[in-house]
Amino acid sequence: MANKKNIHVVPHGEDWAWRREGSSRVSGIAATQSEATSQGREASRKGKGELFIHRPNGQIRSRDSHGNDPRSSKG
Repeated sequence: MANKKNIHVVPHGEDWAWRREGSSRVSGIAATQSEATSQGREASRKGKGELFIHRPNGQIRSRDSHGNDPRSSKG
């Protein structure tokens, strides 16, 4: 089951976009990956979900947790 709180930063034509997990429509579009990541990070923090940043080929480059972190370590 998709977690609607998770946000994915993905390539979108010549631009970058962020979208909620499980959604086929993008929530926001930006000219650069950095801008889309900033917008997606804010939405991820509000939803206490996880942020997934993808490479241009679709692979996940990095991820950042803003909610219930599955790790037990501090930080």
